[in-house]
Amino acid sequence: GFAGELRESIERINALKMDAAEKSKAFQAGDPSISLNDLMIDTQKASVATQFGIQMRNRLITAYKEIMRMQV
Repeated sequence: GFAGELRESIERINALKMDAAEKSKAFQAGDPSISLNDLMIDTQKASVATQFGIQMRNRLITAYKEIMRMQV
């Protein structure tokens, strides 16, 4: 259902953020298998996903407030 999809979306966003953080640490430690390009792309993916999640949260809150204002 909706709650399950929402939970999975949050988990995917978290996974992207964790992956970017791990690659950042590896790059800073001098790991030759991590290129700056890959790091920047993963960081941007995590940033875009986070911003999308924030916007979805804001829209859900707005929709909830609208429903609460409806006359029954």
